[in-house]
Amino acid sequence: MKQFLLIAFLGLGLSLNGFSQDTGDQNEKGGGQRLEALKIAYLTKKLDLTTEEAQRFWPVYNKYTDEIHGIRREQKDKNLTELEAEDKILNVRKKYNNEFSKALTPQKADNFFRSEKEFGSYIQKELQLRRQNNQLNSRPLRP
Repeated sequence: MKQFLLIAFLGLGLSLNGFSQDTGDQNEKGGGQRLEALKIAYLTKKLDLTTEEAQRFWPVYNKYTDEIHGIRREQKDKNLTELEAEDKILNVRKKYNNEFSKALTPQKADNFFRSEKEFGSYIQKELQLRRQNNQLNSRPLRP
């Protein structure tokens, strides 16, 4: 029963997050939604959320990601420097640290930010492996 509720909330979080994002290009949107679904599954596993925690966490997470995406759009549209954008993102992370600490235990809130970074590293490694495999598979065979 607990797993069923967690999956239901995960699906709700995905659908709400999908509607709130405007990524522009259709190809980019599909890839972004898949990546976000992977991230949500990864975070759910890493944080080991209870049903009650999930109910409190995912709405806060959706607002957090909306603000982060807004800063990234602002960086492109208003030509913010990388340093300016990262400063704004740090301020958002500080603001939401309090929000996440209310929704989760302080330890899980800290673990969220750590897990978010780990996910970024995981995706980079996965992309690198896929590129290497594609290069190996695309090389012509020699007799």
